[in-house]
Amino acid sequence: MATKTHNLSLPCLLIALSLLQGTLAIRFAAVNNASSTPGGQRFDRDIGIAYTLKTMPGIASFIWKTFGQPSEGDRRHYYPKDEVTTIIQDLQDGALGETGDNNVYMSAKGIETYPPGDGARFMFTSILYHEMTHIFQWSGKGTAPGGLTEGMADYIVLKSPFYVEGYSTPGQGEKWDEGYGTTSRFLEYCDSLREGFTPELNRMMREVYLPEYWNQLLGKDVDQVWREYKAKYAKPN
Repeated sequence: MATKTHNLSLPCLLIALSLLQGTLAIRFAAVNNASSTPGGQRFDRDIGIAYTLKTMPGIASFIWKTFGQPSEGDRRHYYPKDEVTTIIQDLQDGALGETGDNNVYMSAKGIETYPPGDGARFMFTSILYHEMTHIFQWSGKGTAPGGLTEGMADYIVLKSPFYVEGYSTPGQGEKWDEGYGTTSRFLEYCDSLREGFTPELNRMMREVYLPEYWNQLLGKDVDQVWREYKAKYAKPN
């Protein structure tokens, strides 16, 4: 689920939906640019534009709620145009999903591999939670470790109704900023030490990421917290 910038091309059908949040309209759009491919055809058959548009506003609201961002001023936006677009297309690097600016790119080839039946929508939505988090989370204007921002995106999935059971387990991984499931479980542990830790860390990273934030929130540096976390879940010999 790497982050990559693409040039937006919308030669196919574009459908948009607006969601009013306070005084600001967030516009959600979806387009299938791979409708001639097996994955794009499966998207149309098993998931669809209508489902995507119905789902995106709820994901945005869930992200804001989980990060403790009730007001517009707390949230990250892309001015002057606040629009989030999900685009189905072929991705050349093997990723299931990527983000660029305020666009989410979902891999048509990846959709081919989704579970059968209702599992396709479940998997698609789970990945969409992760990718949309990248759009709305704070990253210290690029100063935060990539593993931390990826872990926060998976943290949102972990808290959502679309977490894939068994994807990650507490105590896994070799370093705290390994990313994805490893870091999401570590953030969950930090929440147990201080209620609301992860939302607070996200807020602190609005302008810049500093290692000192861990000391400020937990009274310990991140490496010490990681060692204690690993010790808690260490398997007996």
